[in-house]
Amino acid sequence: MAGIARPELIATAEWLAENLGRPDLRVIDARWRPDGTARQLYATGHVPGAVYMDWRTDVIDVPEGADALLLAAPDRLGAVMGKAGVGDGTSVVLYDDTVSYFSSRIWWSLRAYGYESARILEGGWHAWLDGGHPIANGEVVPVAASFTPRAQVRERLTTADVRGLLGAPDVLLVDARGPAEYRGFEGNVRRLGHIPGAVNVPVATMHQPGTQHLRDAAELRSILLKANITRGRRLVCYDGSGVAAAKLAYVLNLLGYEDVAVYDGGWAEWGDRLDLPVDR
Repeated sequence: MAGIARPELIATAEWLAENLGRPDLRVIDARWRPDGTARQLYATGHVPGAVYMDWRTDVIDVPEGADALLLAAPDRLGAVMGKAGVGDGTSVVLYDDTVSYFSSRIWWSLRAYGYESARILEGGWHAWLDGGHPIANGEVVPVAASFTPRAQVRERLTTADVRGLLGAPDVLLVDARGPAEYRGFEGNVRRLGHIPGAVNVPVATMHQPGTQHLRDAAELRSILLKANITRGRRLVCYDGSGVAAAKLAYVLNLLGYEDVAVYDGGWAEWGDRLDLPVDR
């Protein structure tokens, strides 16, 4: 993918095929289905050596009585990653089959705890199949590793953090949801709309229509520029569940934007609070 600023964050199917078998490389299959059947998909075919990981149960904590999906506590995430063979000194390639949404959530979870040696497979599972690369089946049992979480406070923001940033001239909130949700025409929380001052960049626009592939770098930069996303400002991404926000944060990092954060609670938390301002 020409023109990207950080090629170390992306893996092509060809790159992965050439690097399979490296002793320090781990592969995570992040395909997900709401009914739990993704693990069966993994069992019937996956990238050789890949370990299955369910973003919804493995890297998420849900506060009691709330709908927000929050980043798992450091000890829990460290244990999950260690069990998957991801540890200090390893590198990871993540893939799924839904334009890398769930891979991105795991990628950001790793990043929020100081792990930066993770790539996302461009084109995902379909790119691997289309390239005619080998497929394995059955469960992979990795050698356990030691993962040391190192919380990066600028990567992950809470509701209190975002409220304190409202109106700051050097901060731009970026809403990754679809236009209807951003404008307050749709939604499934107590209030509809968006955080005041946020611009809308639907994460679905990041991909070539009808494919699992990202647009080229020039197209991506043009989309971001139209939303007034420029360098030199702190960028805070959010959506409803943190999945689209993590994908947008990944794209921004891929293009070389610095100081990119994710508002973990997102609209599920903000829209449910009657004491917080909302624009429509």
